[in-house]
Amino acid sequence: MIEFTRINHIHICAPPEKLEEARVFYTNVIGLKEIHRPEVFPAPGHWFAIGNIELHIGVEAGQIKTIRHSAFEVADIAAARRQLQKHGIEISEEPVIPGRERFSFLDPFGNRMELLQMIDI
Repeated sequence: MIEFTRINHIHICAPPEKLEEARVFYTNVIGLKEIHRPEVFPAPGHWFAIGNIELHIGVEAGQIKTIRHSAFEVADIAAARRQLQKHGIEISEEPVIPGRERFSFLDPFGNRMELLQMIDI
């Protein structure tokens, strides 16, 4: 049996020509802090701190729409919604799951992200 302790990082992708736009989106719109990315990787990319895990962005051309996504718990789902809408990000409502308030959005590079807040029922 494998004993997992926590998520270490999530890796998403952007087209090569939009990598700098991805860095700006995740720092200025989402508000993440960029962290050091080791120089050992041959392809370009950016790393960010997101809570107690890391978000890695690399390059990849030709993305396919999928149900795959990353889900992040937030302290104030309403504030997160307002922040994204302020920047023109389209919000997608998700099916109701008791005990969770949630929605998803696509970043400008086609990565689906879910934000959720646990609530008392």
